[in-house]
Amino acid sequence: MVLKVYADRLSQPSRSVLLFCKINGIDFEEIRVDVLKNQRFSTEFKAINPMSQVPAIVDGRFKLFESHAILIYLSCSFPGVSSHWYPGDVSKRAKIHSVLDWHHSNLRRGSVFLVSVGLFLNTIVAPEGFPSSPQAAKEAEKILMRSLYKLETFWLKDGRFLVGSSQPSIADLSLVCEIMQLELLSDEDRDRIFSPYKKVVEWIQDTISATAPHFHEVHGLLFKAQKRIRGQMLTQSEIFCALSKI
Repeated sequence: MVLKVYADRLSQPSRSVLLFCKINGIDFEEIRVDVLKNQRFSTEFKAINPMSQVPAIVDGRFKLFESHAILIYLSCSFPGVSSHWYPGDVSKRAKIHSVLDWHHSNLRRGSVFLVSVGLFLNTIVAPEGFPSSPQAAKEAEKILMRSLYKLETFWLKDGRFLVGSSQPSIADLSLVCEIMQLELLSDEDRDRIFSPYKKVVEWIQDTISATAPHFHEVHGLLFKAQKRIRGQMLTQSEIFCALSKI
């Protein structure tokens, strides 16, 4: 049976899994779970992932969720996957795990909050149930900037890719897909955030190049959202309407 990948391309973890499959020639069926339409809360999807989050996979009888766990599983279970994505050497694997663990409590925390409740919606309109809070946006940006500083000065200090590698790993894929969500910010905000971090910008471009042409195809939905939203003063309903039409 073909691998089934349940995903929404507006979700950065979903994109990392889809991109990995495409790069490595893994045969799969992509099943969209539209987050904006709350399809992740359906009874059918909860039977696959009780946590109601994307992505998730079904490989025969085996079900799995959480993008990092999925990437590791795919690296180990499918033939033809290049070893640099998840090396056999246990010490190299441990370093990749350390990046992925750090990501969840640092980079992801900053970028998700900044885009969803921070600069993106706080400078336009707060989501329902959340007061418009410039202070919340500032705090989110602080977390993000600290994370980018650690990327610049520690994780990328010894090579083109994370933890000193000469080729990308699943950690590079996960973190770059996360950072791409910042494309939804205005040009001014994005340039201000990234301008101090030259190594980070180079690493993003190196990872995009290493995963071409699949990178831009998988991010196509995000780029459509970017064109509709970036720099526009929209109401909350207009934002969700624009996203739903891409």
